Amino acid sequence: MSLRRINFLYSIICIFGYLVFHTVYKLKIEGRENLPQEGPAVILPKHQFWTDIPIVGLALGKPASYIAKQELFAYPIIRHLITFLGGVPIDRLKPVRSLESFRYVEHLLQKGDFIVLFPEGTYYPHAMGRGKHRFIQRLLNIQEKMGWKSEKPIPFIPIGIEYEKGKIRGKVTVKFAPPLFAREEAEAVPFTAAILDEIAKLSGLQPRREKLE
Repeated sequence: MSLRRINFLYSIICIFGYLVFHTVYKLKIEGRENLPQEGPAVILPKHQFWTDIPIVGLALGKPASYIAKQELFAYPIIRHLITFLGGVPIDRLKPVRSLESFRYVEHLLQKGDFIVLFPEGTYYPHAMGRGKHRFIQRLLNIQEKMGWKSEKPIPFIPIGIEYEKGKIRGKVTVKFAPPLFAREEAEAVPFTAAILDEIAKLSGLQPRREKLE
């Protein structure tokens, strides 16, 4: 499968999304200065609704690639559209089956791209999910392979998303945390827990204490 984002198409969709979403929501963005000016980053948003995806794209203000569940790529037309917009298919149950996709993610990080990963793995409206540490583990493995763990670790940036309830054209607040760093693949479980705690705090939610998936 060819994985290639078309930045022109991505930009057109973002402009269209800006016009549409600003008629539905009042978008407030905090902490965007925490994004690196250059080099790669892993962006880790809260996942409440499908609308999180375009909202994160608008908040970032630059093209990014999105790790997405492989089920979304089942139909050819949708698969091509998602791919051209930066989607990268991943098997959520067994990430090891997605080696081609992770090789592409490594290529993107080497180029200095932003990778967006929803660490809960699916929607959890107004609550926190358990989180999937194996995705973070794979990214830390890529970091080690690239030799960046000591000299130039990849910044992992949690994002909170908070929807105002019960209002027409309610406010959506997107909060970027300062970057978090990990040096070793072995740190994946506590590192994922720290990421989820930060996301919960930024989203105004209680963290979950169940064992990570």
